[in-house]
Amino acid sequence: MSPKAADPSVRTALLETAARQIATGGSASLTLRRLVDEVGTSTMAVYTHFGGMQNLRQEIRREGFARLREHLESVTPTRNPLADLVRAGWEYYDNAVENPHLYRVMFLDHHEPADDTVGLDTFDRLVALVGRCVEQGQLAAGDPFDLAVQLWAALHGVVSLQLSGLLAPELALEMVAASWRTLFLGFGADHRAVTRALQAHPRRTPRAARALGSGG
Repeated sequence: MSPKAADPSVRTALLETAARQIATGGSASLTLRRLVDEVGTSTMAVYTHFGGMQNLRQEIRREGFARLREHLESVTPTRNPLADLVRAGWEYYDNAVENPHLYRVMFLDHHEPADDTVGLDTFDRLVALVGRCVEQGQLAAGDPFDLAVQLWAALHGVVSLQLSGLLAPELALEMVAASWRTLFLGFGADHRAVTRALQAHPRRTPRAARALGSGG
């Protein structure tokens, strides 16, 4: 079977199954035989789609960041960059909970130094969004990179706690909103502007809705 004729659904199944095996059992738990047995395909399929197990491992991270990139690209810039930043944050959150095993491999599994640049463009998007907020005076003057790292760290921390089962989804949503509110205010944003930005993209759970609108 040539790569051109290869079934893309098999490729996706191999990636997602491999990610789950690593996320739940550690990197050593992923073996060629165990993977193909669980997917229900042949060892040749791994070579057809990826050229081997090492390339498959690298492709898991690339696939994870590709899905994150797709989410972030759905954020269309508006005249309210702070609201755009909030929307991008929720897209990050949604991608993580939709692809929990890929997310864990992206950020928590050991990767080769050659893969260090994979996904950097997704963080660059966050820096650019923060930069727009600074340029338009919605956040106080500062280094957009430094501010973006703090926002990302807070969001990643909450997401990781939820995916580990240490935070219920409803509480995680509340903590995302609360941490953003605290950071935005700490970055010099206007209180009412923060409330409007958070309320522009509300979550549906009651506790999260209260957190989004608190102190308005």
